[in-house]
Amino acid sequence: MSTDTEEIQIWKTKRLLKSLESARGGGTSMISLVIPAGDKIALNRQMLNIEYGTASNIKSRVNRLSVLSAITSTLQKLKLYNRTPPNGLAIYCGEILTDDGKQKKLNIDFEPHLPIKQKLYLCDSRFHTEPLRYLLESNNRYGFIIIDGNGALFAILTGKTTKIISQFGVCLPKKHGRGGQSALRFARLRLEARRNYMRKVCEMAIKSFIHKDVIIVKGLIVGGSADLKTELTKSNLFDGRLKKMIMQIVDISYGGENGLQQAIQLASETLGSVRLVQEKKLLSKYYNNIAQDTGMYSFGIKDTFTSLELGAVEKLIIWEEIPEYRYLVRNPTTLEEDTLYLKPGEESNPIHFQTEDGLAKEILNKESLLDWLVENYKQYGAKLEIITDKSSEGNQFCMGFGGFGALLRWKVDFDVFDEDDEEYYL
Repeated sequence: MSTDTEEIQIWKTKRLLKSLESARGGGTSMISLVIPAGDKIALNRQMLNIEYGTASNIKSRVNRLSVLSAITSTLQKLKLYNRTPPNGLAIYCGEILTDDGKQKKLNIDFEPHLPIKQKLYLCDSRFHTEPLRYLLESNNRYGFIIIDGNGALFAILTGKTTKIISQFGVCLPKKHGRGGQSALRFARLRLEARRNYMRKVCEMAIKSFIHKDVIIVKGLIVGGSADLKTELTKSNLFDGRLKKMIMQIVDISYGGENGLQQAIQLASETLGSVRLVQEKKLLSKYYNNIAQDTGMYSFGIKDTFTSLELGAVEKLIIWEEIPEYRYLVRNPTTLEEDTLYLKPGEESNPIHFQTEDGLAKEILNKESLLDWLVENYKQYGAKLEIITDKSSEGNQFCMGFGGFGALLRWKVDFDVFDEDDEEYYL
């Protein structure tokens, strides 16, 4: 069982699906086979054998051989399994075109971190990943109701994404201060308008958070000003199933989208497991260390890798779209190996790949820096945190700090380290 966090599992799946979706073939010989959890391997073998017989009748010799080869590769992958893995199985086989126009065989089989729900078999000029897109979503979905005297808003927070489901405005009559019979009439009108408003809010809550008689959120946060939020949660019109899902009621100063952001902040303790809140907490701690000059932090690739090598990193913080690549190069004379971290385009500068004698260094390996760290961060005893630039805190980290930094276990004096290799950490 993988010990990776859900965040890293989702990132790995996202990376894999992106590469599959971008792959293209020269014909219709790219096979996508997605087997749900509980489905029988034997039935899928039988189905592929039938497809093999059908493909034998393809008139075009080149296309026929390509399709038959892909089906054979898929059958060979299935032979590795006596039974379907607990979460199902996805197999992608076929010949793809590389960037230089050459053909390359691709055979991938994997069990996702969540159970597969939908079966798929297609032979096409591309791979189909549609049944696996749900793997990129967090399991935790939280509903928000923001209510005040100007209207109501309904939203769902899923992982790091906030989606507004619906919202509407309202114009409630204000209290009438004059006496006489008109005061009673205005009071009745105001009470009736308030009751109608509350009824509409309750109806919209059902439409927003209950689908086919099933609640689609893990919990519910109700935010508002004055006593409207309390009146809503105590109303007999409010669905009893949603009442049980209420995790917190928060007082907010605003309505609408500003009120939603404030409610997310105020409910952060309750929503501690939500990735967006975790990201904001993590980066707030990081910025506090910088503001207080504690020395318990690093930023930039050079200092952060120095900290990693020392085992001083507690949490390694990386932007999910960091552009740098990791190059492993070797001096052809001394056979000494170096590691370079360069952005796309910087590799064209020959200074990075030349020795002091002007000889060209041998490139042993080139890999995305984030890809490499996802596979190797554990050897440094650090915890990996992959963040986005969706929040204001995340955007500041990515744009202002290069999307690469760390919270440290102890203070590291970076000035004492040799800076001769600074050119490699651009």
